[in-house]
Amino acid sequence: MISLTSITAIVPAAGVGSRMKADRPKQYLLLNGKTVLEHTLEQLLSYPLVDNIIVVVSESDPYFGELAIAKDKRIIRVSGGSERADSVLSGLTYVKENQLSEWVMVHDAARPCIRHSDIEKLIEAVIPHHVGGILASPVRDTMKQATSEKQIDTTIDRSVLWHALTPQLFTTDLLYTALKTGLEKSFLITDESSAIELMGYKPKLVQGRADNLKITQPEDLDLAEFYLQKMKKETK
Repeated sequence: MISLTSITAIVPAAGVGSRMKADRPKQYLLLNGKTVLEHTLEQLLSYPLVDNIIVVVSESDPYFGELAIAKDKRIIRVSGGSERADSVLSGLTYVKENQLSEWVMVHDAARPCIRHSDIEKLIEAVIPHHVGGILASPVRDTMKQATSEKQIDTTIDRSVLWHALTPQLFTTDLLYTALKTGLEKSFLITDESSAIELMGYKPKLVQGRADNLKITQPEDLDLAEFYLQKMKKETK
């Protein structure tokens, strides 16, 4: 059973998404008539336990303030940093200073297809675990390790490999300490879990849906559009 009454979501959205080769960051590209970020925020806001969302954007972001959803009182804009870890830490600092919640759920701005059932599954699995955990998807394809010359060096056992997804759910204090320490020591932090792992903890893996894709390449937009339309039909 879920033993918490509220969660603050943190959505780092200060990236530029250069791989999309678009005229604006990928979170502001249109998808079914709305920006990717709007779809993501609406999914999180409609989950009952999410009381607030900290949206972390760059100081010079000209797009976020123009979105209708930016005026929602549950949305709090915070300035981000040069890297994802800096942005999430900025959001965590706001959560701590304002004592918003004991637990925080960090979710990628470019993952608009997150389902409430996966959020529920994550919470129910992670809260008793105490350390925290993440949604993840088992690797399906054969995995190859390459040499520096891009030749195959060896085939890796995929049975122990997972794709890290979001949301990632941790206590506010633990994640704050992990990110702050990791940044101060110049550790390589690729997601929130990696910061926790560097402190010696073992976050829980919770299998999520593979259609919780992150929009990274231009072709991902078409796939996300299909998944969103499918989700809409299922809720009617």
